[in-house]
Amino acid sequence: MMHQDKEVKNIKSKPKTTCCCSHDEPEHSDNDGHDHDHDGHDHEHNVEGSWFKLFLPAIVSFVILLIGIAFDNYFPQSWFTGYVRTIWYAIAYLPVGLPVLKEAYESIVKGDVFSEFFLMCIATIGAFAIGEYPEGVAVMLFYTIGETFQGMAVNRAKSSIKSLLDQRPDEVHVLENNVSVKVKAKDVQIGAVIQLKAGEKLGLDGELLSDSASFNTAALTGESKPDTKKKGETVLAGMINRNTIAEVKVTTAYNDSKLSKILELVQNAATKKAPAELFIRKFAKIYTPIVVYLAIAICLLPMLFVDNYVFSDWLYRALVFLVISCPCALVISIPLGYFGGIGAASKNGILFKGSNFLDSISTIQNVVVDKTGTMTEGVFKVQEVIIKPEFDKEEILKMVNALESRSTHPVATAIHNYAGQIDTSVELKDIEEISGHGLKASYNGKELHVGNFKLLDKFSIAYDIDPTSIVYTTIAIAYDQKFAGYLTIADEIKVDAQETVTKLKTLGVKLTMLSGDKTNVVQFVADKLGIVKAFGDLLPEDKVNKVNEIKARNETIAFVGDGVNDAPVIALSTVGIAMGGLGSDAAIETADIVIQDDKPSKIAMAINIGKQTKKIVWQNITLAFVVKAFVLILGAGGLATMWEAVFADVGVALLAILNAVRIQKMKF
Repeated sequence: MMHQDKEVKNIKSKPKTTCCCSHDEPEHSDNDGHDHDHDGHDHEHNVEGSWFKLFLPAIVSFVILLIGIAFDNYFPQSWFTGYVRTIWYAIAYLPVGLPVLKEAYESIVKGDVFSEFFLMCIATIGAFAIGEYPEGVAVMLFYTIGETFQGMAVNRAKSSIKSLLDQRPDEVHVLENNVSVKVKAKDVQIGAVIQLKAGEKLGLDGELLSDSASFNTAALTGESKPDTKKKGETVLAGMINRNTIAEVKVTTAYNDSKLSKILELVQNAATKKAPAELFIRKFAKIYTPIVVYLAIAICLLPMLFVDNYVFSDWLYRALVFLVISCPCALVISIPLGYFGGIGAASKNGILFKGSNFLDSISTIQNVVVDKTGTMTEGVFKVQEVIIKPEFDKEEILKMVNALESRSTHPVATAIHNYAGQIDTSVELKDIEEISGHGLKASYNGKELHVGNFKLLDKFSIAYDIDPTSIVYTTIAIAYDQKFAGYLTIADEIKVDAQETVTKLKTLGVKLTMLSGDKTNVVQFVADKLGIVKAFGDLLPEDKVNKVNEIKARNETIAFVGDGVNDAPVIALSTVGIAMGGLGSDAAIETADIVIQDDKPSKIAMAINIGKQTKKIVWQNITLAFVVKAFVLILGAGGLATMWEAVFADVGVALLAILNAVRIQKMKF
């Protein structure tokens, strides 16, 4: 993880504008089996510093060029001829031309001859060779300005990663002998107690020791709404304490915190290319040499067919053709479009592990969701308490609470949360757990049974209700060999579950719900939400079979789950989505997309972001191809000058980039 941090910080460490259109970067596979690009010549523009510093070379070149044009056309000078004029424009060329000449040389040394730098150098030096000095300088000047603007756009697109890095403080205050000591976050050991003042960011994951604390969780979830945590609950690195001083016991090492893993996911996302990106890279590798040879043909072939052939005229056409042909708009704007999509998603608490998954989710036909933890809260709560009139309800609940306190089952936790503190005056004897049935004990010389109705059957206790008619999980209670009543316990439906179903239907996506829970419980939740297809009582292998049935129809599937048992289905689906808050590490590790705040409504949002990203990418591809093809034809026919060539290259690139960064401003 430290290596990853270094890579992201290096985004800001390269002052040079780099650009290369004509080759694929070599790829390697790391241990997790994913492909990553080497840190070669990517078509990225990494710039930093003040506006004046960034544009100083262009400003100097522009001023000298304007003076030269003025001497040529408006204020003729007798001395401004011959070598003096050539040297003047050469001086205007150097501030913007030298960095590009250097990049062209370095690319050639590395075996990449047909780079964009090479094309620009040929075109501008050729313009000087035929005496078109102002145009030679102007082409390189506007090219450099365009590249600088592109660099600024790329860095802006990467701001979501930098802002995430800013959420993780380097130092924290650790309590040592009740004294607050400032310590580097990476050196804090598990078990240490952090003192978190109001307004401070938590540096590591931990357990809240204070009675309660309110946190801003925007860094992790994209939600600015405060989240109040109680004693014993998990708090995560990146959360900001909003009011009183809080104490947190560290439970996870610095590099293993949820925020560290989020950063790693977002950083690695850029290495997994979408099909459109891979196509454009391969296209540029073939396309650039072809246009160089076509330019040579435009210059020399007319010699065989044109009677009044003038070499300088046809060379000029060839140079214009070269400038127009640079595939800069395609090779930078397409990755930037996908990066913008990943950034927009991360701002909304959705982590895409690669731009290829943005492409995949945009064409999803089926969303298959797990019930517990995905459409429901994953936290059981008592729904109703039915105690027969002949029994004291309060007394029965005290006994049940005391007995269930001996169990660690989620049902026992739900009963304890409902009934409150254990009454220590309730003395139970002969406590026995009967596997698959429940608990038995003795109180005041009478037997107490708490469990399912099979427990009552086992001890021949009669009851006057039909258990199958109750939708929720039911806890039967018997005291003194008499049926006393029952509790119903259920997992609450998430507040945005209904919104999720509605949005997915609007997008034309078919929704199916699978669960290991009882069929009647699953069907009840499905009916409440309006989900037509729902299946319960499923084992992990049954879920796999259900997903395979959909795949057999040649339809794309996004599976959404949160448990360890969901990992096989997540891996099997076209796109796997994990709930990152309550989700198991196995599910999150296997998934292609992680929803950080466990909100199912983010499923539809993720699909929408994918669709919008793909739309923008194809708009850019169409724009670049149409404009370039049109101006290339004009250039080959001698109808376009260097000025049209500059627009076709730098102008189209800037338009495509402005279109690409639009996605970060969109509301989803």
